[in-house]
Amino acid sequence: MSARAGTVVHWNPRRPVIGGRVGKLIPIRRQVRNFGDLLGPIIVAKMLDRSGIQPNTSPRHDLLSIGSIMHFAEDGATIWGTGINGKVDSSAHTFEHLDVRAVRGPRTRERLLEMGITTPEVFGDPGLLVSVLWDRDDWLDARAGRSTPVTIIPNLNDMRRYDRSDPRVVDPRRPIAEVIARVLQSELVVASSLHGIVVADAFGIPAALVRSPHEPLFKYEDYFFGTNRGTVLAHQDVETAIRRGPHEPLRWEPDALLDAFPTDLFAWKER
Repeated sequence: MSARAGTVVHWNPRRPVIGGRVGKLIPIRRQVRNFGDLLGPIIVAKMLDRSGIQPNTSPRHDLLSIGSIMHFAEDGATIWGTGINGKVDSSAHTFEHLDVRAVRGPRTRERLLEMGITTPEVFGDPGLLVSVLWDRDDWLDARAGRSTPVTIIPNLNDMRRYDRSDPRVVDPRRPIAEVIARVLQSELVVASSLHGIVVADAFGIPAALVRSPHEPLFKYEDYFFGTNRGTVLAHQDVETAIRRGPHEPLRWEPDALLDAFPTDLFAWKER
């Protein structure tokens, strides 16, 4: 009898390419490919390689890492840096038992404790490890251009509010390496994309958060509080963010999150 392998759970649904009535008649869908959500499996693979385990090894059961995807967890899943989604009703959390190694921040931990889930005080979005597991030059193409004064990275759901012809705007659905390279070339990152902020913080690039009309502050507070910053400075618009400047820099060490990585979850054999 074989044990069933789990998966590295992440958010990347298929959405209609064409909207409205025409979209119903021509139901073509493609994956969203939001760069922050795709970071999870890549960072897990890098952690495995770092531990001497084949990066394509399947976990013994489901592993949830980057993203506000706690509501996707089923009983027995392992949690490493995941956060609760402030838009999702608590009734969506149907699990009773989780193997929690780390969570994004204290707000997620408080919610899990209220549900009776044992949760250690190990905080941090694994997206922060982009500057630990890779060198800066790994993300920069040799043809990379000059530094950019301001880069704007909207939350996926905010894109329609931004002018796509504005050269400062980076679509979060662009390839991961391209988005990270733009962050590294920036003097200031202004973002409603949480992982735009996370990546900028990781590399020490000044960053300023713009409030998203589609996202509650929960996940931003969770991240900021989990990185030892007691307040969340969320600006109303891009120009205000540029004028007032960046939030306080990252005050967080990666050791506890690195040590919490569930290497044991991958050290198993089919039987």
